[in-house]
Amino acid sequence: MIKVMIQRRVPKELIDPYQQAASKIMLKAMQSPGFISGESLRNADDEEDRVVFANYRSEGDWSRWYHSAERRAMIEALRPMLEGDEKITVLEHI
Repeated sequence: MIKVMIQRRVPKELIDPYQQAASKIMLKAMQSPGFISGESLRNADDEEDRVVFANYRSEGDWSRWYHSAERRAMIEALRPMLEGDEKITVLEHI
């Protein structure tokens, strides 16, 4: 199993539309093969700092979702709501 950490910065005035769009992305991700679980969090000290954790069966499963046309289209719609690019880190258990 792998854990994917996705970090995003969202301006305060765009938090509501961001949350709606991010929830749709999570719902679609949940339907992708190999998806195990996920959660969306915000920094308790900085509401513009958002983190998504997603657990996948394998890096290949994550890669298929990450490169899918469906995810790319949804991220393109989300991108104008972000301050910069999302930062993605793939983590493995040791």
